[in-house]
Amino acid sequence: MSEQISHHIPDAIMAAYVAGNLPRPFALVVASHVSMCDECRANLLAHQAAGGAVLEGMAEEKLSGGMRDRVMGALDDAIDVEPEPASRQGIYPGPVVDALSGKPPKWKKLGGGVRQCILDMGNEGSARLLYIPAGRPVPEHSHGGLELTMVLQGGFSDSTGHFDVGDVEVATDDLEHVPMADEGEDCICLAATDAPLRFSAFVPRILQTFFAI
Repeated sequence: MSEQISHHIPDAIMAAYVAGNLPRPFALVVASHVSMCDECRANLLAHQAAGGAVLEGMAEEKLSGGMRDRVMGALDDAIDVEPEPASRQGIYPGPVVDALSGKPPKWKKLGGGVRQCILDMGNEGSARLLYIPAGRPVPEHSHGGLELTMVLQGGFSDSTGHFDVGDVEVATDDLEHVPMADEGEDCICLAATDAPLRFSAFVPRILQTFFAI
């Protein structure tokens, strides 16, 4: 699986994830990708090690005696344990399985054969599963903020390239696109956003309030 992945988590987003500063919907995408991608799992370890080194330097300067020893021991334990790929259920990586509470997705129709299952929604944004029939497009749209989209089944293409299983597309507010699912197999994606999408066509704009997209 990992050798097929060509679109990875950007370094800045990985650093925010390791620091605990990434909003929960985006953290779900990162955790899901890391569970499937050896390269990003190694990058995660590198960021953890770098953060541990910084904390170690601070601890050496500011702590003394037994407290310093305990802090150093905790850092060693955190860095030495390599994250293992989370357990999967079918196409769904472990973090998504957890978000679904181990149950199958409850799909809701959006129109045109497209369906969604909301996994998380709050002030920080939303995370959802999207089901796009093979060969069908998602209506043209841009973004009010950041969107991370990870392919779990099938694939899709847009103006930025082609995305296969495990790949993550990073879309910002300067991207306007029409994602098109590959022929032959329905596409299922995990998507996280921190702002509503901006649809070009009238009907999707009307419907997005009802579907929280």
